[in-house]
Amino acid sequence: MNKPYFIKYCICFGCLSMIGFGSCQKEDAASTFVAENPASRQCAAHPYNEALMAADPQFRSSQQAVEAFTTRFVAQSAQTISTRAVKTIGVVVHVVYNTAAENISMAQIQSQIAVLNADFRKSNSDVSQTPFIFKSVAADCEINFVLSQVIRKRTTRTFFTDNTVKQTILTASGVNTGGSTALNPLNKLNIWVCTLGNGLLGYAQFPGGTPATDGIVCLNTAFGNTGTVAAPFDKGRTATHEVGHWLNLRHIWGDRTCGNDFVDDTPMHDSANRGCPTAGHKSTCTGTPVEMTMNYMDYTDDACMFMFSVGQKARMQATLARGGARFAYAQ
Repeated sequence: MNKPYFIKYCICFGCLSMIGFGSCQKEDAASTFVAENPASRQCAAHPYNEALMAADPQFRSSQQAVEAFTTRFVAQSAQTISTRAVKTIGVVVHVVYNTAAENISMAQIQSQIAVLNADFRKSNSDVSQTPFIFKSVAADCEINFVLSQVIRKRTTRTFFTDNTVKQTILTASGVNTGGSTALNPLNKLNIWVCTLGNGLLGYAQFPGGTPATDGIVCLNTAFGNTGTVAAPFDKGRTATHEVGHWLNLRHIWGDRTCGNDFVDDTPMHDSANRGCPTAGHKSTCTGTPVEMTMNYMDYTDDACMFMFSVGQKARMQATLARGGARFAYAQ
């Protein structure tokens, strides 16, 4: 499937426009922000990626090298991708909190690891809802996740819209005005869980970026499937979506009208889908294909996304293969 792609596309959610995400952020005080659960999915991975490439030519070159390797891997492994050795990724979870409620429980953290393992191994119960038209391409991605460490850091910040969540910033008196510094980012998936501003559920860093900021960030009320989670993002699919980006998956609509997600077996989407679309929803793109609205890389509610495709699996496996950008993470 030949999907046109236009790399110079950029979305800004609220004032999220630069690497720092907060160039137009107001003073961080309770009076300037009310923490409300987002009504619809907003992921900042694409504008974050675009900002990194604009600011750092080396990151752009790294992304091009990652894509070249991925293209070769996918072409060479087309006949064997359905059964590959299972990869295991160690996870470090940073709980960055200002209030006691934001200091989520171990049970909530463990529930998210369980969701990741179910979703990436196609053992989630709701995969049975996959429409017949897509059943043949619903994939066991053969990736497991193991919780390595939980780091809890209290902060004076009431919310984050920038990468300071990934830095411990201490005042002279030892008060943390930032977040938590990445741990072993060259071989562990770092996940920061915090209160996010601008209606964001999360964002991820694609392969090839600086290790100090590598990983994903998730809203604390959308992390896991128990504890403080709030509908419609209460089944742990925000982290599934963001880890997909971290393993080099794009949004299914290619971040433009009828764009390219670099995957052949996902139908062309005219835009993001939200909520829970009616079964058989069709794209307005060429050929009006039925859209794969239940794919984790769309924007639907947690209860309505429940599959990766074989083509997406191939891209993720490429990042974990020998020579791939995240080979060091795979045990």
